[in-house]
Amino acid sequence: MKNYHFYLSVFLLLIFSNCKNMSASEVSCADSASASADEVIATEFPEPTSFDENSESYAELEENQFESPKNNPLSTFSIDVDNASYTNIRRFINNGQKVPKDAVRVEEMMNFFKYNYPQPTDEHPFSINTEYSESPWNEKHKLLKIGLQGKDVSLTNLPNSNLVFLVDVSGSMSDDNKLPLLKESMKVLVEELRKKDKVSIVVYAGSAGVVLEPTSGDEKETIMDAFDDLQAGGSTAGGEGIELAYKLAEQNFIKEGNNRVIIATDGDFNVGASSDEDMIDLIEEKRKSGVFLTVLGFGMGNYKDSKMEILADKGNGNYAYIDNIQEANRFLGKEFKGSMFAIAKDVKIQIEFNPKHVQAYRLIGYENRKLKAEDFKNDAIDAGELGSGHTVTALYEIIPVGVESNFSPSDLKYTKVKNEDSNYDEELATIKFRYKKPDGERSIEMIKTIENNVIALEKSSADFKFSSSVAWFGLKLRESKLISNTSTSEIKKLAKLGLASDEEGYKSEFIRLVESVN
Repeated sequence: MKNYHFYLSVFLLLIFSNCKNMSASEVSCADSASASADEVIATEFPEPTSFDENSESYAELEENQFESPKNNPLSTFSIDVDNASYTNIRRFINNGQKVPKDAVRVEEMMNFFKYNYPQPTDEHPFSINTEYSESPWNEKHKLLKIGLQGKDVSLTNLPNSNLVFLVDVSGSMSDDNKLPLLKESMKVLVEELRKKDKVSIVVYAGSAGVVLEPTSGDEKETIMDAFDDLQAGGSTAGGEGIELAYKLAEQNFIKEGNNRVIIATDGDFNVGASSDEDMIDLIEEKRKSGVFLTVLGFGMGNYKDSKMEILADKGNGNYAYIDNIQEANRFLGKEFKGSMFAIAKDVKIQIEFNPKHVQAYRLIGYENRKLKAEDFKNDAIDAGELGSGHTVTALYEIIPVGVESNFSPSDLKYTKVKNEDSNYDEELATIKFRYKKPDGERSIEMIKTIENNVIALEKSSADFKFSSSVAWFGLKLRESKLISNTSTSEIKKLAKLGLASDEEGYKSEFIRLVESVN
């Protein structure tokens, strides 16, 4: 901003100095200065952009409360493989900033990490794994962990890809951690492409346009040069860009292939269809085309997490926040198959707790992924996608029957009434799953029962300990009113007990983040 005003002042001073030697018949100084200044602003000095540090936007979340299995026998939700919340939280903590409460989505924190779940051995695309142990943050409460492991498909066996990159090149993307980082991140992804894959690039600022027509994945230099040539400037016609990207994806649609739009932006849509409601309508309509969606977030200050989460949630998609090149290498390189290839879509989970053993339950996280009970069998209702090799983890906190707790629902009429005998005495719960094949329209159901068999926390698996510590930290950051223990040292201790497998060092990094928050 200061350089802009300095150069403009010098330019105007030169104009007025030259005017002193001009006659009255020549162009007036005022007109000349005005016209020249306008030209300079338009051509040499892009309009400067400044941002309010507090202008980031996050969707408000209301924490899940405890519910009675007698009053609400079914809990239904969509899986969520996104992990944008965790990397965004990491950015805040590393910058020494307080993490905004609504930036914390506990499920995305847990699902950032890989867990040691077994590969599926049957015809289904994922295995189901459960574990029942003690809650570390509320004494006498229990935790039920549900883990899904997506089938790891080799890259050679994955379908041909039709990828359309939709890149935000508006003025708000000029910062180093936006368009420059975006370019380097895209190069990581391009390195993973095969000859049989096709890549296109659409950009949007004041308007949208195609800068690279469909190009073979082995023409990496051509693709990377197209990214290198991108420059930031102008307003943000996000809606127009989405329309054009999907149009290009549909024109080059590969039947039984991997058709995907990859949006890279800070989410600051301010021209055209920009409201959250407009974006929902637009992306839900585009979802019908069979094109999947990946949303990549960049930057800070004016970051619009709420808009990008909506796009991914409503558009058969996933969402990641790229805070540095290391994260680009992880999400777009090491986890390329999981990030870019869906092996199942519209994956829903519905659990029924046995009131003989469960006084009350609550789902940890997934607040904006909850579904109505009747949505479970409704194939028209959208849900989350599972990628090749992906793991998904969910936790339920349970108050067993007979346990007095300050967090029990206060309006339970039958809690202390003895349960009638049944044939399901040993069952804690029954879980049902529904999913569709990536190109399918009818869902497939899976059912698993869980025994009422509690394992002591110290004897639980490393995965249970670590995922619980991550959820615990997330609940602390959200300033949850439903946890009794918020001790940083206890969270750190539990996380350390879960460090059985940490080849990439991400779990150790998590422990350092915990240490940085009082």
